[in-house]
Amino acid sequence: MLIDLRTYTVRPGTMPAQLALYQKFGYPVQLRYMGEPHFYLTAESGELNTIVHGWVYDSAADREQKRAQMAQDPDWKVYLGENLKAGNIVGQRTSLMVPASFAPPIPMPKIHK
Repeated sequence: MLIDLRTYTVRPGTMPAQLALYQKFGYPVQLRYMGEPHFYLTAESGELNTIVHGWVYDSAADREQKRAQMAQDPDWKVYLGENLKAGNIVGQRTSLMVPASFAPPIPMPKIHK
């Protein structure tokens, strides 16, 4: 199992706009290819203006295949264009992680086609 942990930093004051943009254009496409995220969170304290989400994959090959398929989807390209145009995101960090041996089981996501 592989967890793709994503952390995005948005410009102060743009969180509502970024979440609305993603919900409208990005999330429906990701549901089709990656399924539901394990979590999708916004910061209430600490590093504000931060979005953190985690996606569950069977393996690195599974992640690579799903992301390659999604990259070819015209709707994903629309999302990327709208995201770029909005300019809300100022930073991104991606960490690929595996559960510790004693961690509780993580369910595989439901795919929405």
